[in-house]
Amino acid sequence: MSSSSEKVLVGCIGGSGLYNLDNLTPVKTIEVDTPWGKPSSPITISTLPSGDQIAFIARHGIGHHISPSEVPARANIAALKHIGVQAIVAFSAVGSLREEIAPGDFIIPSQIIDRTKGIRQETYFRGIGVVGHTMFGDPFSTQLNEFVSPRVEKILSEIQGGPVKLHQNKTVVCMEGPAFSTRAESLMYRLWGGDIINMSVIPEAKLAKEAEIDYTLICTSTDYDAWRTGFPPVTVEEVVKTLHTNAGNSKAVAAGLLQDVHDVVAAGNVLTEAKGSMRFSTITSPDAQNEEGKKKLAFILPYFS
Repeated sequence: MSSSSEKVLVGCIGGSGLYNLDNLTPVKTIEVDTPWGKPSSPITISTLPSGDQIAFIARHGIGHHISPSEVPARANIAALKHIGVQAIVAFSAVGSLREEIAPGDFIIPSQIIDRTKGIRQETYFRGIGVVGHTMFGDPFSTQLNEFVSPRVEKILSEIQGGPVKLHQNKTVVCMEGPAFSTRAESLMYRLWGGDIINMSVIPEAKLAKEAEIDYTLICTSTDYDAWRTGFPPVTVEEVVKTLHTNAGNSKAVAAGLLQDVHDVVAAGNVLTEAKGSMRFSTITSPDAQNEEGKKKLAFILPYFS
C-alpha cells in the first residue's frame, strides 16, 4: 500500500502516444500497491501553475509495453482512488467510423458499445463473495462531460496550427484487439451507431463507476479504421504518423483543462453523480458478505470497512 497521505483530486490517464505530461512540472512519482496489483506505471504527481497537484498514469506503461487486453485497469483506477482522486480525465487514440471525424480531430463520447470478449478483469466484484451491480446507462460522467466539453473546444480553437475540430456526444466501440477490425466488422459498427473505435475504454469506464470516480474520455482520431471502400485498411505506420501531432495537442488540452477540473472538484457542489452511487448497489446480504472481499472493496469504497 502507498504510505502517502497526500490527497490529489484529479487524475489523468494517457493513452497511445501520451506517456507523460512534460509540459507540467513533475514533483515526484508514487508506487501504489493495490489489492489488484500495481498500476500500469508509477503515478507521476505534477503541479499546475497554481501549485495544485494532479496525478498521471500511462495506460500502456512507460514505452508502451502493455497490450490493451492486458492493461491492469483495476489497479490503475484503485490506485488513483486511493490517493484521493475524485475525477479522471482520460485520453485515448481512436479510429474513426465516420467521414466527418477526420484524423487529428478530437472527440468526447457519451456512449459505449462493448465488444470486448470477457478476458479482461472488468469489475471489482469478481470472486470476492460480494455481489454488486453498477448503474452504467450513462457510462461517462454527464456532469464532467458537460463541464469539460466547452473548455476543450475553446483550447482547440486557439491551439497552435489549429483550429482543431471537436465532436461531442458520440458513441465509442471498444473492441478486443490487438488486431484492428476487419472491413465487415468496421461496417457493422457503423450500422450499430458507432462513431469511433478503441481498445481501452472498457473496463476503465466501468471500474471508475464502481470506484465512484467521475470519468471523462477525450479521444483523438488517428485513422479511418477499415470501413472506407477504395482505401487500404488502417496500418500501425499510419496511426503512428498522426499520434505525434495528436499527443502534442492532447498535452495542450490537458494543461489548459486540468486546473478547471481541479477547481470544480474542489468546489464539491457541481460533480454530484459519483459520490455515494455504489452505497446501495450490493445485493449480498450483510451477514453473507465475505470479510476478505469486503476488505478489498474498502480500499476504494470505505463504507465496506
